[in-house]
Amino acid sequence: MKRSISLTVGLVLSGLLGLVDVVSLPLGTDGPPVAVLVIGTVLGLGTIAGVVLAWPNRSRAGAVTVIVTRLLSALTAVPAFFVAATPAAARGAAAAGIVITLLCVALVAPALRARPAGLPS
Repeated sequence: MKRSISLTVGLVLSGLLGLVDVVSLPLGTDGPPVAVLVIGTVLGLGTIAGVVLAWPNRSRAGAVTVIVTRLLSALTAVPAFFVAATPAAARGAAAAGIVITLLCVALVAPALRARPAGLPS
């Protein structure tokens, strides 16, 4: 039961982060370059698709998709710490996004463990 709640929380948080990535493209006029926003949108859509796959039947492929897309999305935030013109608020948002992403990965990753046949998940 505990693993199920952790997975659910991880998938909900991942889905919300994916949604933020998707809406960042049309709303992000002042911030990261357009290429980063487009990549983020694609990764956000991938995250949402992974959540949809992993939610009802605990699909390993869905969990892998969520983990990979979230980690790649977090990587797109790393340049914010090295570009001198980045405002402090943007750096704080990037740091928060990375921390929440790592939390999501930690909550979803246990779903990748092989379950013995015949035991309920």
